[in-house]
Amino acid sequence: MRKITIGLVVFPRFQMLDIAAPGDAFAEVKVLSNGECEYEILTIATTRGPIQSSSGLTVMPDRTIFDPCPHFDTLIVPGGLGVFDILEDTTLTDWLAAQGESCRRIGAICNGVFALGAAGMINGKTVTTHWMDAARLASMFRKATVEPDRIYVKDDSLYTTAGVTAGIDLSLALIEEDFGKQMALDVAKYLIVYLRRAGGQSQFSPLLEVQVKNDSPVAAVQNYVLNNLNVEHTLLSIADEMQMSARNLSRVFKQETGLTLMNFVNDARIDAARRYLESTDLGLSEIARRCGLTNAATLRRIFSKRLGIGPSDYRQRFRSDATIAAAAN
Repeated sequence: MRKITIGLVVFPRFQMLDIAAPGDAFAEVKVLSNGECEYEILTIATTRGPIQSSSGLTVMPDRTIFDPCPHFDTLIVPGGLGVFDILEDTTLTDWLAAQGESCRRIGAICNGVFALGAAGMINGKTVTTHWMDAARLASMFRKATVEPDRIYVKDDSLYTTAGVTAGIDLSLALIEEDFGKQMALDVAKYLIVYLRRAGGQSQFSPLLEVQVKNDSPVAAVQNYVLNNLNVEHTLLSIADEMQMSARNLSRVFKQETGLTLMNFVNDARIDAARRYLESTDLGLSEIARRCGLTNAATLRRIFSKRLGIGPSDYRQRFRSDATIAAAAN
């Protein structure tokens, strides 16, 4: 039998699904291989006694970081609301750093990457995390390169993932590395998930999260664009509308939002298209016209390039039950 030992680190208010989902995926390998291959999974806690997750469910860990532990082939840190409470725990960060030296690979699910960052393990690395935490991660750990749209990222022996269910994507990738693509595919079929998901995190997150003061000239620019998406905007045409020079508008907008004005316009068009796809049964040509994207072909091209998924597939995944029912009547 080939056995691979995996350690799952748990701490107060960890995300239960971050260990339960990979745990079930790893456990299925033994079933599908008829006992020829398996993962030995151990939970390692930061404190003694039962550990309560963010949902209130409790686990009794197999070990703590204070106990002798077997050699871990792979160590995984889950995310959860409690991760920000342990970042200054030097006992934990020292333990993680030591494990990183001896493990074949180490990973983090969702915002568990913050713990690895506190341990100095993501410096010079490319990582990802939940889209809601990506800006905070980049701000706190400036020596890391954060890719907010990725579902999971492998950089040498370091693995990081997007939020919550992305732990399944990570576990399938590890299973494929260890036991081959067919095994990973069989586990994915059993779990009723895709072996590799189409698109990135941006299909789940709003592209426009830029907040500026209401009395800022930039707020007026944003409101004008959002209320006139069907117009063929250019930097010069918007500057004329706002009675500003194009150069000054470009500088002020980038300074306050971190985006170029035309990137804002393009993201606004895509977000509007998403809302139409989710909440209406309008055809792609009409959606394109309302969003200022010329025609259905342009909508498909820009949508797929930005989100990694086509508009028709996006509609199938995300439109509401009410929209489906209305279309059927």
